[in-house]
Amino acid sequence: MTKLTASRRQFLGLAAGGAAAASFAAPREAAAQVATNANIVIIGAGAGGTALANRLVRRLEGARITLLDPRVDHLYQPGLSLVAAGLKPADYVVSKTTDWLPRGVTLIAEAAATIDPEARVVETSGGQRLDYDFLVVAPGLVLDHDAIEGFSLDMVGQNGIGALYAGPQYAAATWQAAQAFTEDGGIGLFTRPATEMKCAGAPLKHAFLIEDITRTAGNRGKAEFHYAAPQGALFGVPIVAEKVRMLFGDRGIETSMQHTLTAIDAGAKRATFATPDGTAEMDYDYIHIIPPQRAPEVIRQSGLSWADKWTDQGWVECDMASLRHLRYDTVWALGDVAGVPKGKTAASVKWQVPVVEDGIIAAIEERDPTETYGGYTSCPMITRVGRAMLIEFDYNNDLVPSFPGVIAPLEELWISWLMKEVALKPTYNAMLRGRA
Repeated sequence: MTKLTASRRQFLGLAAGGAAAASFAAPREAAAQVATNANIVIIGAGAGGTALANRLVRRLEGARITLLDPRVDHLYQPGLSLVAAGLKPADYVVSKTTDWLPRGVTLIAEAAATIDPEARVVETSGGQRLDYDFLVVAPGLVLDHDAIEGFSLDMVGQNGIGALYAGPQYAAATWQAAQAFTEDGGIGLFTRPATEMKCAGAPLKHAFLIEDITRTAGNRGKAEFHYAAPQGALFGVPIVAEKVRMLFGDRGIETSMQHTLTAIDAGAKRATFATPDGTAEMDYDYIHIIPPQRAPEVIRQSGLSWADKWTDQGWVECDMASLRHLRYDTVWALGDVAGVPKGKTAASVKWQVPVVEDGIIAAIEERDPTETYGGYTSCPMITRVGRAMLIEFDYNNDLVPSFPGVIAPLEELWISWLMKEVALKPTYNAMLRGRA
């Protein structure tokens, strides 16, 4: 057996074993049930809301738990970048919302229309009035496509336009446009928004993957790659930003920082950016658009948002450690909508859910909570097909690797790719069940 073969077998065992453990292991501690008649409303049946509902139904005896969400489909959003690179089919990321919900939880397939945190009432889009003792807001975020003048979702997949965030059908259509570019060449333009966003590594992954696929196809000499972003650095963690800058340099991906996409002319294939020096235009043959991202309107109109920061985005005002609202102590924020410095990834949700669970149970038991969220965020930064960097960090931008001494976070490794390709989805599914 060669050393390489042995290493790969060891890595495969590590990834598969980790996935199996996450999928089938019981919670870390079989906590006793708490008797209560509390009325708990959770807005949103995405990763956070579903995982929390599963955990609460096991921990609470007699509670009334109501989940609000009109979406029939549950989306495994970490898989969208794979769909948009032709590595997975669109249905890889789709399941049914009801597939993940436990008995003992009531699903109302409607959206929240209004929230009154003073009266502790949520009204649904169908006119139902829901009183609550405790409220968890986990509706995710909205993509503000209208903020990009000249762009609409029906353009995705045509005339060299991609937008993978919008959902599985758009991620698949993005690959249609990107694939044509990998074959025909031209100018590829990759963007990201000025707002906070879910998985800030996704724009970088898409640029890396399409560049690698173009290179593998033997067409790299026909293509130019440009990455344009409003920020002054390529990533929010300085050491990671520097690593990405070096990789971009090695791969011939040019950067235009402090460039905010404001408009496209689809006919002329021209993008307009706002810069500190005024308006700039860039031509493209393929463009990947990620629009500004904001809290849903119901959150922004509820009085739950921060009043002194992120005012254009509306993220929920909450304590960064407990995720409890700073003005309404019966409300918690969870997932993308939480107004904290980090945490808009599925991996973050995995660490946030036990904190919110403990907070609610502590409130029921009239004790101080014991769990805190330290800003854990994970980004399997794909750098080419078959290679990735497993980047994990916290509020302080410190790297917090889960496998120290085994997986180097800033090295392009096959095992890190395997963790994304093989282990992540089973771990995510286990999280939805409340068991990871």
